[in-house]
Amino acid sequence: MSQDDTSDGKRREGVDTTGGDVRDRIERGADRAAEQFDEGVVELLSWVLDTETRARIYVTLRTHPDSTSEEVAEETGLYPSTVREALAGLHEDGLVDRRKRESDGAGNNPYEYAAIAPSELVSEVVEDVQDQLNAVFNLDQYLDENDEEEDTPVTITVERGDD
Repeated sequence: MSQDDTSDGKRREGVDTTGGDVRDRIERGADRAAEQFDEGVVELLSWVLDTETRARIYVTLRTHPDSTSEEVAEETGLYPSTVREALAGLHEDGLVDRRKRESDGAGNNPYEYAAIAPSELVSEVVEDVQDQLNAVFNLDQYLDENDEEEDTPVTITVERGDD
């Protein structure tokens, strides 16, 4: 008798007798896959955005645009002061947009933040990466000032491909 067979010989569809139905197992697997994907994205963005904190905030704002710093802190689990400081830097760098949240009531309206599109993020980063790669390729030129052999410097250019 297989796991899905009952004692009367009838097959029970979609039920795992070892601890839950198939749908629950699939959902748990999907949640784990999404979590691993998110961690991979955060790791990659940490390199692009300089810190894991900034990367987590960027991902949160892409999934929850128009969030306040308090909402981002709650979603990421980061300290509110850390989030406010990182958001200020991201805004200053042009990587998030902010505007005052509109409210009908009196009081202080907090800023809402939205992250720029990934394609815009890449455009912002390309020039920096290009400069860093060119510096590495031309390192010998800077280190070997006494070398009489003149090498042609290497230049790397990153261009957007046709869609």
